[in-house]
Amino acid sequence: MSARLTNRSWKAGPRSQASPHPAGHPGHGLGYRNPAYLAKVAARVDLISRGRLTLGIGAGFFEDEYRQYGWAFPPKAATRIRQMEEAVELILKMWAEPRTTFHGRYFHVEHAILEPKPPQKPRPPVMIAGAGEQMTLRAVARLADACNLARSDILETRHKLAVLKRHCDALGRDYDTIEKTLVLRWLLERLVPRGSSPGFLGTVSEAIDLMGQYRDAGIDLMIHSDGLNDMESRELLVSDVMPHFA
Repeated sequence: MSARLTNRSWKAGPRSQASPHPAGHPGHGLGYRNPAYLAKVAARVDLISRGRLTLGIGAGFFEDEYRQYGWAFPPKAATRIRQMEEAVELILKMWAEPRTTFHGRYFHVEHAILEPKPPQKPRPPVMIAGAGEQMTLRAVARLADACNLARSDILETRHKLAVLKRHCDALGRDYDTIEKTLVLRWLLERLVPRGSSPGFLGTVSEAIDLMGQYRDAGIDLMIHSDGLNDMESRELLVSDVMPHFA
């Protein structure tokens, strides 16, 4: 298992060609951008990051944010998930085809051009965020290169990955070809931690132990949600925790 620090935004500043670190974010809410336009933005991010993009996408859940910005928010989760699946299908076609014509239930393009294409071969990986057992994890098995669970404890993580494997088996997908990721907020202190946090709050040794449990549960990549911009936690993760999972 490896660990990555993220602030849930695009991360694609110029780096060395030899950099092994992917650029991306855990889950772009589908309703934030038209998927054809998102395909173009993602292709450009892959270009400027020298082929390191992972496109994270989700069906969207934060209704207040949609309302604030005037975006349509279908009330039924099933509708949003179907829109997400169709969006991924459209994005993959636009990354691959010289011109794309697509007539879906929700999205349409006519002879659309996307140039330059993403430099990654065969294409940038797609990570679907969410853990819905009937539709979202099935969409992962059908379309995605990675799944992204959020704030799941160990038991729930094992259960969700078992559900994903069942969907893979039913669809004839190799479960091992899907990268399993989890995003969690980590607040670390060297001694006894104080206060509370919606996520992990503990010492370095406790963080190492918990990450090991997630690795044993099947998680390949642990993503730190750095929304609090806590410098001490970030430094401790880099210096004391991440080397154990390199």
